[in-house]
Amino acid sequence: MTASKVPNVRLYNGIYMPVLGYGAFNKFKENEVRDAARVALEVGYRHFDTAWVYQTEEELSDAITQRMKDGVLKRSDLFLTSKLWNIHHRPESVERMCRESLKSLKTDYLDLYLIHWPFSVKGSGGKGDDLRTKMPHDDVDFIDTWKAMEELVIKGLVKSIGVSNFNIQQLKRLLAADLRYKPAVKGIEVHPYYTNNELLDYCKQANIVVTAYAPLGGGTPDSASPIKPANLLVDKTIQDIAAKYNKTAAQVILRWGVDRGYTLVPKSVTPARIQQNIEIFDFSLNEADVETISSLDKSHKCYNLDLYTDHPEYPF
Repeated sequence: MTASKVPNVRLYNGIYMPVLGYGAFNKFKENEVRDAARVALEVGYRHFDTAWVYQTEEELSDAITQRMKDGVLKRSDLFLTSKLWNIHHRPESVERMCRESLKSLKTDYLDLYLIHWPFSVKGSGGKGDDLRTKMPHDDVDFIDTWKAMEELVIKGLVKSIGVSNFNIQQLKRLLAADLRYKPAVKGIEVHPYYTNNELLDYCKQANIVVTAYAPLGGGTPDSASPIKPANLLVDKTIQDIAAKYNKTAAQVILRWGVDRGYTLVPKSVTPARIQQNIEIFDFSLNEADVETISSLDKSHKCYNLDLYTDHPEYPF
C-alpha cells in the first residue's frame, strides 16, 4: 500500500492537527480495531480519534506500539484524541480518567481531550454501561468539568482540550466563563443528510476547529443499537457526482467535508475502504457540486443518545 500525505489545520493555540483521521469507534469483534488501525497507519493516517467508552484505546495502542517498535513511527508523528465520558464529569474524576486513557494508549500525553457530551450521569464505571441502559442524572455543571480539563493542559497531560456534542447555547455559556483555555476543537455529527450549518458557522466565528464524526452517515447498527444510519453511499446524486470525478461515493462525501472547511474522522474496518478514505487530496469539488451535495440535507441525525432527552443539558 502507498502511504498518503494528509494536510494539517492549525488550532488557535498553534498546534497542528491532520484534517483527516481514523475514527476508532466502538469495537464489535476482538482485535478488529487493532487490525484496522494497522492498515490505517500503513496508508498514512496519523490522526486517531478514540474514547474511553469505545473500548478501543488498548487495541489502537497495540497497532501504534508495533509500528514504533518497527522504527517507522515516533510519538511526535501522531495526533491522538480521546474523550471524557458522561459518568466521569465530576472534577475529581477528570485527571484520573485522563490518566487511565493515557495508560491504555501507552503514551505520556494526548494531543486532544474532549468532553464527550455536555451532560453528566451516574454510572457503575463500566465502559458502555450507560449507552443502552439509562443511568440516573447527575448534577455536575460542565463548566466545573472544563476547569478540571484546563488543569490537564497545565500539567502537560494533554496539548489541547475541546468538547463534543455541545449545542450553540452550551458553547456560548462555556465561552462566557472565565476560561484559561478555550475549546480548540468541537466534535459534531456532520454529513450530507445532516449539514449542521448553523453550528459550523458559529464555530468558525469562534475560531474553533470542527471535527465531523459519522461523516459517512454512521454504521449499520445491531438490533439494540441507538444508531440510525443514513444511506449516503447509495444516494443517486452523490453517486452521479462521484462518477464525474472518477471517485467513490465515500471519497466525494469526505472531500465535500474538507472543501467546507472542517476535519473528519471516518470509521471503517475494511482495508480497501480505509485506504480509499484517505485518497481525497488529489481533487476538489467545484462550488456547484458542493452546493448540490449540501442541498441533500434532511436533518437526519444518526447519533442522538436519546435515552437522555429528559436531561436538562441534553443538547438536541
